[in-house]
Amino acid sequence: MSLIARLENELTAAMKERDAVRRDALRLILSALRSAEKELQRPLHDEEELQVLQRERKRRHEAIEAYQAAGRDEQASTEQQELAVLEEFMPEPLGEDELERIVDDAIAENGATSLRDLGRVMADVMPQVAGRADGSYVSQLVREKLA
Repeated sequence: MSLIARLENELTAAMKERDAVRRDALRLILSALRSAEKELQRPLHDEEELQVLQRERKRRHEAIEAYQAAGRDEQASTEQQELAVLEEFMPEPLGEDELERIVDDAIAENGATSLRDLGRVMADVMPQVAGRADGSYVSQLVREKLA
């Protein structure tokens, strides 16, 4: 079952249960996916669906930070609830040990010795961790290992 079909089924269930927060979050996710499909003028591949979900997750994190900084806790809470629904459809995040192993393997494979090799290592690591680890955290980890 495709992600969009799964989301539509979840949306129907949320509507029947009268769960407004979940319903609205699912509608936002579906809207983003359909918009991406319309932009590409074809159905999305799994990787493209994942990219849309990652982009939406990043937007939620940024909105939460902005609302909290502005003292708007109610809106931040709404964004956190939407983020929780969104993360149900994201792949299982990588554990720290597994992520370190992937980074170490990439460093060894590329023969990286300094921060000048950061780009090559990141190019090797990111496809392996796509959607399962935050890119900024991965970058920080690679920098620490190469420093």
